Amino acid sequence: MATTLKLISWNVNGLRAVAKKDFFKKIDAMAPDILCLQETKAQDDQVAEVLQQQDHYHFYSNSAVRKGYSGTAIMTKPEPKDISRDIGVRKHDQEGRVLLAEYESFYLATVYVPNAGNGLVRLDYRSTWDKAFRTYLKKLDAQKPVIVCGDFNVANQEIDIARPKSNYNKTAGYTQVEIDGIDRHLKAGWIDTFRHLHPDTVAYSWWSLRTNAREKNIGWRLDYFLISKRLEDRLVSAFILPEVEGSDHCPVGMEIKI
Repeated sequence: MATTLKLISWNVNGLRAVAKKDFFKKIDAMAPDILCLQETKAQDDQVAEVLQQQDHYHFYSNSAVRKGYSGTAIMTKPEPKDISRDIGVRKHDQEGRVLLAEYESFYLATVYVPNAGNGLVRLDYRSTWDKAFRTYLKKLDAQKPVIVCGDFNVANQEIDIARPKSNYNKTAGYTQVEIDGIDRHLKAGWIDTFRHLHPDTVAYSWWSLRTNAREKNIGWRLDYFLISKRLEDRLVSAFILPEVEGSDHCPVGMEIKI
């Protein structure tokens, strides 16, 4: 008999900082079966110090070599069969950007995709990273269905960004190179769960900390759940939770029958 799992992804922009902002009360209120975190900005022992306070979840982390930077984590009620870190490409595996949990019938990857940076100084690197990550996902998908979630650092369509014209090809997260990167994922068969179920809904998951952007809802949809095409008929819901504060990103989620 199929079980419905509730999965949530949240770029917390510093796990130790968000832990001081009723983080665990917010987790209890959202009640995910699995919670994926990005931008923990902490080493593995520091992540453990925070997450061990929540004793009804197993937790795992992947931290960057550079302290206080990047990093991913997974909190999960069902215990995974296996956990692996990174994508097996040395130049991409220094920043703790990918953490993979293997379950009986699917893989779950959480990802913090590199930002192209101020002045787009890292755009070329971002492009090579996208290609390597797509290859990594393809190999996983050949074995069993995959759910991948996290901060993809790109607004895919005009509907996903409040001010598309002024940002297009000027601002990290909305250049044609980055748009093409996520489009290649979708053309390869991955489903953007939120846009699949809500094709015309304007909703954002990130707001600049400057100029009261969140209050004015001048935002971007940068956080996604993508699923393998063959999981499409198991998708129950997809949602964004802008009322949950504590980070410049809000949580996004989905429910799926597994």
